[in-house]
Amino acid sequence: MRGFDTGPVSRQHHGTVRIARKSVLRKIPERGPANCPADARSGETRPEEADAENDAAAPIDAPGTNDAEPIDALLAQALGEGRFDEGAGSADLAKATGGMIDPETQRPAFTHVCPRSMPLPVLIAVPHAGRAYPRAVREALRDSNLCQLRLEDRLVDALGVAIARQTGTGLLVAHAPRAMLDLNRAHDDVDWEMIAGARRQTKGRDGEPRIAGSNARARSGLGLVPRRLPGFGEIWREPLARAELDRRIDAVHRPYHQFLSEALENIRASWGAALLIDLHSMPPLRCQPGQTRAPQIVLGDRFGASCEGPLMARALQYLEANGIETAHNRPYSGGYVLDRHAAPSRGIHAVQLEVCRRTYLDDTLSEVSPALPALAERLAGLVRELGAMTARLADRGQLSHAAE
Repeated sequence: MRGFDTGPVSRQHHGTVRIARKSVLRKIPERGPANCPADARSGETRPEEADAENDAAAPIDAPGTNDAEPIDALLAQALGEGRFDEGAGSADLAKATGGMIDPETQRPAFTHVCPRSMPLPVLIAVPHAGRAYPRAVREALRDSNLCQLRLEDRLVDALGVAIARQTGTGLLVAHAPRAMLDLNRAHDDVDWEMIAGARRQTKGRDGEPRIAGSNARARSGLGLVPRRLPGFGEIWREPLARAELDRRIDAVHRPYHQFLSEALENIRASWGAALLIDLHSMPPLRCQPGQTRAPQIVLGDRFGASCEGPLMARALQYLEANGIETAHNRPYSGGYVLDRHAAPSRGIHAVQLEVCRRTYLDDTLSEVSPALPALAERLAGLVRELGAMTARLADRGQLSHAAE
């Protein structure tokens, strides 16, 4: 196929895996005064939304993840402690895993943890920090180290763990790497020119068969399975087999989004409202005309479609008051996660939180820096503010009547 290196790669796993998945979400206890903070008791993709990776200039010498490990030591230790020592009042955690990255190792595609009694109606999700690369995926990449660092939201799951431990929110962390499947894309957001085998087709206006499912974003190289990186070109040595694409969708994409949907519904059922914070990281941005500093955080709400205005207004106020340069919806307004799961009219609100990698990584943007705890503390304050506001507004029944 045109544009692909035809060099050898290891044999990949084909065949669709069907997962017999039980519901592993636990019933969240009905909230009451003892479980609430004091203040909680009373479309179309736009050009400027091109992914952060387009501007990344990541180093290429970081080692790849050992595919024998389900998740790296840092995250395993954080998730394995079993308690939220601060925010959740030393509450025990309910844990669940789901999906399957590859049949060979049968590693889970994601992990979910939450206090059995949640103090806030908030779930933090981290879809792009997965580092559990199957051996076949690493060997199929033309430059494994470069592609890993350019595509990953590098170690932002460590930031998510730190925030969740301080606030007692739920936490959903994907371990499947973005290189093999992007959880912030629709399951049919596929560049079919990179797929070998039968393709999904439809009929055009002239009645002739046309390849279906490819949109501008997928054709640009950043669809469900990333194909190209700016300044590098094609990232894969050969096309992906259709059977393997189907397996990844069935074993990673569908279980993740089904679980996320159920988790938000459970929170909403208990509290009357739920807030999803979809946590990402971005390469350093450039100052735009009229700016004195480049944004360190970009908040996205799909231009007002994924959450009510008072929540976003409060988030912007909090970050400004804490001296964090923030942008709203530009260049990142959110993606498929917000489009699929946000339903403000039903009390399910969602915000995408993009964090500059320089704020929590070292100078090479490859390892966590000593700055992470301080950043996590400030973002934990943001989460508490938004969680408490979500709880108050749910009690009133109308977000539009919120007192600022």
